Amino acid sequence: MIRAESTTRHATHDALNQVPPRTDIDEYAADAPLAEAVARWGTPAAADRLAAIGRLVGSAAFQRDAEHANTRPPVLRTHDRWGGRIDEVEYDDAYHRVIAAAVAAGAHTSSWADPGPGASVDRAAAFFLFAQVEPGHACPVSMTHAAVPTLRLGASGLAADWMPRLLSRDYEPRLDDDVAATGTVKRSALIGMAMTEKQGGSDVRANTTTATPTGDDDAWGRRVVLDGHKWFCSAPMSDAFLVLAQAPGGLTCVFVPRVLPDGARNPFRIQRLKDKLGNRSNASSEVEFDGTVGFVVGEEGRGVAAIVQMVTRTRLDCVLGTAAGMRQAVAEASWHVRHRRAFGASLVDQPVMRQVVADLALESEAATWTAIRLARAYDDDADADTIAFRRLATAVAKYHVSKRGAGHAAEALECLGGNGYTEAFPLARRYREQPLLAIWEGSGNVIALDVLRALAREPESFEAYFDEVGRARGIHASLDAEVDDVRALAGELGRDLAADRAGLAALRARELTERLGLVLQSALLVEHAPAAVSDAFVTSRLGGRRAQQYGALPAGIDLDALLERA
Repeated sequence: MIRAESTTRHATHDALNQVPPRTDIDEYAADAPLAEAVARWGTPAAADRLAAIGRLVGSAAFQRDAEHANTRPPVLRTHDRWGGRIDEVEYDDAYHRVIAAAVAAGAHTSSWADPGPGASVDRAAAFFLFAQVEPGHACPVSMTHAAVPTLRLGASGLAADWMPRLLSRDYEPRLDDDVAATGTVKRSALIGMAMTEKQGGSDVRANTTTATPTGDDDAWGRRVVLDGHKWFCSAPMSDAFLVLAQAPGGLTCVFVPRVLPDGARNPFRIQRLKDKLGNRSNASSEVEFDGTVGFVVGEEGRGVAAIVQMVTRTRLDCVLGTAAGMRQAVAEASWHVRHRRAFGASLVDQPVMRQVVADLALESEAATWTAIRLARAYDDDADADTIAFRRLATAVAKYHVSKRGAGHAAEALECLGGNGYTEAFPLARRYREQPLLAIWEGSGNVIALDVLRALAREPESFEAYFDEVGRARGIHASLDAEVDDVRALAGELGRDLAADRAGLAALRARELTERLGLVLQSALLVEHAPAAVSDAFVTSRLGGRRAQQYGALPAGIDLDALLERA
């Protein structure tokens, strides 16, 4: 007897009450704070270009590439099949499509190619949008942007040969062995960085890698030979690197190309790739220099001063990258609660969930306004006061915004429940990504001590900072009081430093830096954001009302306004 196949359909097999994919969205148009900040500080032509990027990164195809770039991570190929040493990193095609799109859109060096008021804002917003969806590729994109001022400290021939490649938007993933020899700009160049060593970490003055002069000078500058080991080399597939090494005159910045002017490969031994918590699509490695040729950039013995020109801008991109991650977290959480029902109502209508998502959106908006305002300070029309402001504000924002990133990602992930904790959804990836930006380019202690260094050596940076936040005076009494208290704290620590009590000042360095960050965010929101946003932020973050977790907003906050902007 043949049993007829059952036609009964089990209801449990239907995917009911699941959230649809958040795809094919213009991520720029959907982000009111970003669009408003760009309108305030960017160029008039920015909106159309950024809308095109927003549609690209919001597409299903780009999001699929972002996922594949992270789930199919880079692989190190030390040798070719004939036994020849090649030291190359192999990436999935999805990664190449992502970074090629970012380079084509000018997310790396557009502000250098077409400088002027607002150019840094336009570039920052493009970087923000790409990093919002796939953050790993943003590492080499950021370093290439940031390397320009340091590269310009080198010999004129070095800049003449390399600047056209840094400005190019024609991405090609392979090392091009004949570019230098022919002088032809075939594609863009990406720049990496190798500063830290296993015995020193952040203490780069403990580096032991040597840079021995050869006695030869050519168009690329003073030639040296490097020998040593770097514990972290960022983006080892890059075309060239800025490296710190000990020359006869002290710690020196050295430009190290993968391909030498005659077209030969430079010895660059990639020992292994780091197995990282996050940032999986981007390779980080240990490298050995063994007779590796480099070219001195800046003054011998002044390597830190030279490479700080780069580090300052990568710190800015840490702020942008964290803010971009916060935006992704808010967008995904907000999308989920609008499409998911529980206990007889949409999640977005549940009072406690409304508080949580509104608070997450508030944090994200504050980070976005801060990042874009800071980017404006890097335009080439910056005067002395603006340069002084960005000196302190970059460190302060890097510390405060990036420190908030990991907790923000964790709370947003929780809004998705168990789905958020799975690798099938992007917030698990974001949760693993955000801590990196608090570590990269100076962990919390390094940044807080840098703020004290500015207090001791560059007091004009504090005056410029207080001039900036002072424009928001007279609207919120709690903000005015906090500005006065923070100024008094800075004065107290300044006196400790002057009296050779640096250890005592260091005990409160993190407190000072955090409070400076909160005041800057509050002042920017009061001056530029809608009143519903600034009122909520100041009320919930200042005046002794600092909740330890998201979602504990005080009564009277306009949740509808905050959720609408999410």
